[in-house]
Amino acid sequence: MDDLRPSPIAGRWYPAQANALRQAVDAYLEAVPVLAAPAADDILGLLAPHAGLMFSGPVAAYAFGAVREASIDVVALVCPSHFHADGRALTTGHQAYATPLGVVAVDGAAVSAVRAALAVRLGLSPERALVAIRDDQEHAIEIELPFLQRTLAGDFSLLPIMLRDQGDAMALALGQVLAQVLAGRRALLVASSDLSHYYPQARAEQLDAEMLRQVAGLDPRGVLATQAAGRGQACGPGAIAAMLWAAQTLGAGQARVVRHATSGEVSGDFQQVVGYGAAVVSKN
Repeated sequence: MDDLRPSPIAGRWYPAQANALRQAVDAYLEAVPVLAAPAADDILGLLAPHAGLMFSGPVAAYAFGAVREASIDVVALVCPSHFHADGRALTTGHQAYATPLGVVAVDGAAVSAVRAALAVRLGLSPERALVAIRDDQEHAIEIELPFLQRTLAGDFSLLPIMLRDQGDAMALALGQVLAQVLAGRRALLVASSDLSHYYPQARAEQLDAEMLRQVAGLDPRGVLATQAAGRGQACGPGAIAAMLWAAQTLGAGQARVVRHATSGEVSGDFQQVVGYGAAVVSKN
């Protein structure tokens, strides 16, 4: 496949050499204790953080470790758009993503289906409902791919969505559309989001605990309301809510928060930390 999205973060946010990246990801996965968890095939969604691998990797491993050897056809990965404001919802204009561990093809048919259905729900033209951009700088999708490449059984395709608009209407519409498009497929929903940003450790723990309480309650409206009221914080509240709405429609019955930490536990700086949470959403 020739049309690969150029990586803006390999060699910076994670190792650019395959062996080094594989060893780093595997070490984080192996450090996760064996937990009583849903069967991998019952898992519908994950919440995982998206900072540099050394910061968020130890937490992300708790989410992705739950789907080891799961057989997945397509991963719908939703994140905030940190850099691009080309539209309310964005996707890649390339045919595939690449990491040092290999190529992940974009599911063009699923992208087209989401674009068409989202246009109907939002009353927009398809081109405006889901805007395709090339050479994007977004890290929040790419940083999750090595974990997916090391845990899922076999090849999978990617449905990447970056949200500039994380309001209630967009999150609900996207959640409904994802459930519609993914129904009947072996699909995994991933919300890529960090939690609170640049608070002292004690305050970050309070904000993160409230946001993760909404996630554990399978409450997408609670996620958005908590963000709006300032009781909790995430950089991707709309991404989290969309994942939860889609998972609920697809049969989710429970969500478990499996890990929380902050950047201070890696950097040693507890005055301005970023919060990271991992959660697993499953049928039972």
